[in-house]
Amino acid sequence: MSDFGLYSYFRSSTSVRVRAALNLKGPSYDYFPLSLLKGEQASAEHLALNPQGLVPTLVTAEGALPQSLAIIEWLDEVYPEPPLLPADAWGRARVRSLAHIIALDVHPVNNLRILKHLETEYGVDQDGKAAWFAKWSRAGMQALEARLTGEPETGQFCHGDTVGLADLCLYAQVLNNGRFGVTVDDYPTIARIHEACMAIPALESAIPANQPDAD
Repeated sequence: MSDFGLYSYFRSSTSVRVRAALNLKGPSYDYFPLSLLKGEQASAEHLALNPQGLVPTLVTAEGALPQSLAIIEWLDEVYPEPPLLPADAWGRARVRSLAHIIALDVHPVNNLRILKHLETEYGVDQDGKAAWFAKWSRAGMQALEARLTGEPETGQFCHGDTVGLADLCLYAQVLNNGRFGVTVDDYPTIARIHEACMAIPALESAIPANQPDAD
């Protein structure tokens, strides 16, 4: 019997973050794919677990837990090794601050439901949606690159030399950016960290192409 159930969509960057965290921590989980393009996240079964109708949703013995950052931080408390947040208060705050650039500023304005709303309500075509995505992704990436390049706490990864919460957000966003033609060419520090993340088997196995629902 698996430890958890994970409702996920292979291409969802928030789902990538959680899959990577689960792989790093090591608990077993059953994978329940939901096609966002088909609206399966809005099924009665899933809404009973997650009334927002979003992914990922982690089903635990204590109940269902939505929201990727909450899931990852809960996993970090329940499975302390390897730690995804630093031991010191400043380090934890810095890592969360870096992660939030992506998780709170970039992703929310670029997720699928926003892009679909632009299309259905305002008639924005594919080129327009790609331009919208690129604008906000680049704004976040430029700020992230500046901080990672200029702050002394940056090491092989976003904070020191071990992979953590900010790295999970970064590498998942870089993967998503590639679908919209937003490259890391102008962001050498981000590119270096992303490459280091992809060299970790637990993270490489969490990418969209390696999921059972990949098409």
